[in-house]
Amino acid sequence: MQGDESLQILVGSEGDSLPLMEMGTCRVEAFHQWDCVLVADIQTQKIQKQVQRQQQFLEKLESKGFHFKMIKDQKKVFFGIRADSGIFDLYRTLLMKPEDPGPRTKLNNMNSIPATTRIRIVSFVVNNKMKPGDTFEDLVKDGVFETMFPLHEGEKDLKKKWARWRNMFRKQPIDDIRNYFGEKVALYFAWLGWYTYMLVPAAVVGLIIFLSGFALFDSSQISKEICQADDIFMCPLGDNSRRYQRLSELCTFAKLTHLFDNDGTVLFAIFMALWATVFLEIWKRQRARVVLHWDLYGWDEEEEEMALELINCPDYKLRTHHHSYLSSTIILILSLFMICFMIGMAHVLVVYRVLAAALFSSLLEQQVTTVVVVTGAVVHYVIIVIMTKVNKCVALKLCNFEDPRTFSERESKFTVKFFILQFFAHFSSLMYIAFILGRINGHPGKSTRLAGLWKLEECHLSGCMMDLFIQMAIIMGLKQTLSNCVEYLRPLLAHKWRLMRACKHGHESKDPELEEWQRNYRMNPVNIFSLFDEFMEMMIQYGFTTIFVAAFPLAPLLALFSNLVEIRLDAIKMVRLQRRLVPRKAKDIGTWLQVLETIGVLAVIANGMVIAFTSEFIPRVVYKYRYGPCGQSRNFTEDCLKGYVNHSLSVFYTKDFQDHSRMEGQENVTVCRYRDYRNDRGYNFSEQFWFILAIRLAFVILFEHVALCIKLIAAWFVPDVPQSVKNKVLEEKYRILSEKMW
Repeated sequence: MQGDESLQILVGSEGDSLPLMEMGTCRVEAFHQWDCVLVADIQTQKIQKQVQRQQQFLEKLESKGFHFKMIKDQKKVFFGIRADSGIFDLYRTLLMKPEDPGPRTKLNNMNSIPATTRIRIVSFVVNNKMKPGDTFEDLVKDGVFETMFPLHEGEKDLKKKWARWRNMFRKQPIDDIRNYFGEKVALYFAWLGWYTYMLVPAAVVGLIIFLSGFALFDSSQISKEICQADDIFMCPLGDNSRRYQRLSELCTFAKLTHLFDNDGTVLFAIFMALWATVFLEIWKRQRARVVLHWDLYGWDEEEEEMALELINCPDYKLRTHHHSYLSSTIILILSLFMICFMIGMAHVLVVYRVLAAALFSSLLEQQVTTVVVVTGAVVHYVIIVIMTKVNKCVALKLCNFEDPRTFSERESKFTVKFFILQFFAHFSSLMYIAFILGRINGHPGKSTRLAGLWKLEECHLSGCMMDLFIQMAIIMGLKQTLSNCVEYLRPLLAHKWRLMRACKHGHESKDPELEEWQRNYRMNPVNIFSLFDEFMEMMIQYGFTTIFVAAFPLAPLLALFSNLVEIRLDAIKMVRLQRRLVPRKAKDIGTWLQVLETIGVLAVIANGMVIAFTSEFIPRVVYKYRYGPCGQSRNFTEDCLKGYVNHSLSVFYTKDFQDHSRMEGQENVTVCRYRDYRNDRGYNFSEQFWFILAIRLAFVILFEHVALCIKLIAAWFVPDVPQSVKNKVLEEKYRILSEKMW
């Protein structure tokens, strides 16, 4: 034994010793048979009260049929825990359920019990409240123990086939993932793989829509008119802007806007509504096949939780379903308050953009709008990062107040609350840009002002779609790139730091068992949110990919690239950098499926409103068939949008500016133009404004009904469960009944 290492194995139960290492046998188990390891700081061994609480906790586990082994190094005390084969007989209700690949028979041989099942049961017993006594979580808070984790064992195949960057385009070994991490993790990767696969057609169509704008880059009638409008002057946007800008100076922006604001945008939005439905319906079919293959089709999570509770504690009293209108009212009020707070944070962003516009207008007069949009998107990203932590704490508090009956119910309720708060945190500013920005500003000479001082921000002179496109591009780019970098580098550097500290203090052990425990301990810790956070990240990305896709057709392409990295990144984290997750059984992705369906419906509504109110699609169509030359004369042979630019710009007489004399070139400019439909006398809304508004509203209703009908038809046309799966389940029921007959 090395001089710098103290190794101690206690096999007695008298005095200060700990419970027996083995019960009913003198054989010392190999390290690969330990189900999990508890860790405590070495300083706890010097405090009698801490030692007693450790003993009490372990003695209670011993009474349930556990074996222990304690090993010390210089800094930590490790407690190996293994469940005796007899404990699994007590869990016969659980073990009679479908298990890992194999026949549905009672598992009497300990070695035939899947590792995921052993770890799941042991983890449940260790973390369950001991009566009388504390939970393991209470002991961790009091410093009695530091942590508990199952050991990484037999992960070499996953490292070779899955958790490597070079395997980015290889099929995932879902069955192997399930056998190592459990069904919950396996279903996450199965869903993520299918989502990534289905992004390919969406990314291709979105790219085609975007590139089709290049084909009309120079041939667009609107772009031609803007580029040739040397005699049209635009009214200044900011308070500090004293220059009348020629419309022709916006030529480049007009051409760029046409890349994503063209007639193909409507078709792409309808396509994405159909895509979202088909994606979910085919995923349900994929899930059914996978679950049947795992023999979990008839498994019930609530029944298993009750069985675990009863067998772990015979005195367990069933917690029935309950509902309190008072609690629901309080939770609703608090949730609405948080939602209003999220919207208020969006207004903070509005205030920033207004103040930034006033600041930058004197420094960057011509590009002030672009600079404000870009910096505003960065500020929004920072707000999202901060509010994510706040939202998680609030959702947990609300969930604890509601006091769910079971862990699965708690997880479901927490998922709903956290997602709603995250949705408003991520999308509130986008909603402001898409549907409010530039619509409450008044008109030149009489602008709406913040606190009566600062003029509200306006859309880019080329249109609000440019603002929305830039905001989406920056947020998705930052979120995808920075999130993936942080998600990979933080655990990697933390793991390297742990290894360096261990090497520096000479904690390496010559005992293979202790060395294995130390290796697992030095990996990054995990918690109940580890997999939850991965799901939430993908839900938000799915929202960005679908909800405002009409303004950013490249969203599916960015999501595709991100997911290819995300799959291997998560695999490397789970296998190489983090402690082993406690396996959990599942037959679907739970509440996340309802979240996906909700996002699909919101995407239809949002895209319809973006096309109607944010893009120039409706004004172009109305001009083409009512106010334009084609609407006036059926024999017109030129482009039907000829004259659209002049028609879409309202007139403002520069003499009506309060400080007209301070404008540059004011003696030569008597009229300036701005984007709106107002009369040139009184500057009130014109007849065209109200007519176009009516068409916008009609389009939203028509678009949403058509898109939702397409979604419903697609959902009906593609059954959730394949007929082959139904037939196999039917045949199994018939076989069981036939056997009972004989």
